Amino acid sequence: MIDIEVEDDAWSLVGDIEALVTRAADAALAGERGRAVTVLLTDDETVRELNDRFRGKDKPTNVLSFPAIENPEGFIGDIALAYGVCAREAADQGKPLADHLQHLVAHGVLHLVGYDHQTDAEAEAMEALETRILAGLGIADPYA
Repeated sequence: MIDIEVEDDAWSLVGDIEALVTRAADAALAGERGRAVTVLLTDDETVRELNDRFRGKDKPTNVLSFPAIENPEGFIGDIALAYGVCAREAADQGKPLADHLQHLVAHGVLHLVGYDHQTDAEAEAMEALETRILAGLGIADPYA
């Protein structure tokens, strides 16, 4: 189950936000049936506050993942995305915001199921998986 909370109305400019987020999260959860995720689509200030509170970084970022403790409900955690940061990145990279959003949702979900990119080997594995997930959604390799 993918629960989507839209806190910043600017996200409505992307299109069918629920379909985009659900497709990306479901694709990243392949093989993880029965898992639940909450995706918060919010603004830069909210993500800045979360980043400062939980990571000690007083700046907005594109996506944050908050893994849940193991529970019988299958809830694996929360993801928060900042509209302004995501929109600027998409524009700077010359890609549709909808594609960038789906990439970041998949990236966030992968963090919730245990992937990371702290080392070069972890980053390569995670990027390869993201590229495969996005290809399945018809989205170009974001790392090419």
